[in-house]
Amino acid sequence: MSNPRAGWSQSDRALAAGKLMLAWVALLWLLEVVDVATGHALDGFGVSPRDPSELVDVVPSSFIHFGFAHLAANTVPLLVLGFLAALAGLRRFLLVCALIIVVDGLGVWLIAPDGTNTAGASGVIFGLFGFLLVSGFVERRPWGVLAGVLIAAVWGGSILAGLAPTQTGVSWQGHLLGLLAGVAAAFVFRRDPAAPPALTR
Repeated sequence: MSNPRAGWSQSDRALAAGKLMLAWVALLWLLEVVDVATGHALDGFGVSPRDPSELVDVVPSSFIHFGFAHLAANTVPLLVLGFLAALAGLRRFLLVCALIIVVDGLGVWLIAPDGTNTAGASGVIFGLFGFLLVSGFVERRPWGVLAGVLIAAVWGGSILAGLAPTQTGVSWQGHLLGLLAGVAAAFVFRRDPAAPPALTR
């Protein structure tokens, strides 16, 4: 009989992380279906800068997209990066995402250009990229460092392109703020490095 206090196995963590991210993405697609069916009534939950009434949209804006193409572009990176980040623990993952969403949304509200409406999961994606990129170094975990290097190799070009201010219709401010929030989250929610084995004789 297994000991319930022994903790989850790696396969348990992977299964839970996969279920969470599939549910998250399914929710985003369901919301976009509702948005289209209602004549894009949900688009108003995006963030328009420096309007006090828009502060209530800071969190919802991360779950709303401007069309299926916008959502499709975010689906795979959110699934992959979210799954990898959630492997280390769901509670910490949710705290990391909450920090990214709030900081990114408030930052967009403060510095986005006038007359814009910003929404989408890309801020979370950039934040998870930043979190995964540096958390291994912050926690001095070799596997985390290796994961960060591999993630940079696969996604780094896309991330750099998303930070370019010359793109029209793209919130580079939201991308940059999400990235910085993810890096900050790696420090705020860092785990202590594994203690070295005791010396005995």
